[in-house]
Amino acid sequence: MLWQPIGVVHSCFREKFGIPRQPGLAPHARAWIEMDPPYDDPDAFRGLEAFSHLWVAWVFHQNKATRWSPLVRPPRLGGNAKKGVFATRSPYRPNPLGLSVVELVDIQQEAGSVRLLIRGADMVDGTPVIDIKPYIPYADALPEALADFAAEPPRPRLRVTFSEHALDQLRHIDGDSYPDLDRLIVDVLAGDPRPAYRAKEADGEFAMRLYQWDVKWRIEGDRVEVLALEPMPHRTPERGKVGDSP
Repeated sequence: MLWQPIGVVHSCFREKFGIPRQPGLAPHARAWIEMDPPYDDPDAFRGLEAFSHLWVAWVFHQNKATRWSPLVRPPRLGGNAKKGVFATRSPYRPNPLGLSVVELVDIQQEAGSVRLLIRGADMVDGTPVIDIKPYIPYADALPEALADFAAEPPRPRLRVTFSEHALDQLRHIDGDSYPDLDRLIVDVLAGDPRPAYRAKEADGEFAMRLYQWDVKWRIEGDRVEVLALEPMPHRTPERGKVGDSP
């Protein structure tokens, strides 16, 4: 059986680096799902407005791995301990499918097409969507369930501040076009977006893309200072730590 996308995600996350490792960890992360014809028929969404959250099934389309491995290294275990791939949510799977619970903010209809405004997404811009289902609390929320190494949500590890230069830049950014941008930056950086195997290495400067901005920041111990928000250059910049290769 062949699957085909029914829509695409337009996300504030323009690259994989910096995306929270689970949905909901960055509650100010906004995105929308643009539905493809013929799945953009408004009738297909009749009644969805009565639900607050959605399950979104999607594809890790930027996964460059050509082979899967039975053992992977979950970031929650420091990137060193190995677990079976089916005991994790690693993107490196036999079928690179993701599954996320997101908040449904709005259902927008225009010229007979539909797009869904969502919040708390953990998907990169351009992610293909395979399916959408309503989240049903009595069936989908199981507080007594066991979850081994991921029983509790990760605690914010870093304290985030902004330089005067970054604050001045934020003041000149259109808040209607980029709502809660400062809070989104704090959501992402407080959880330490560095790969787990690099989290203990020397402090330094890093960069990531949010919306159309290159956000530059510096880590010193357990503190992060946002240095600047620069418009994205036309060329593809280096990712992650400043000075590293892509």
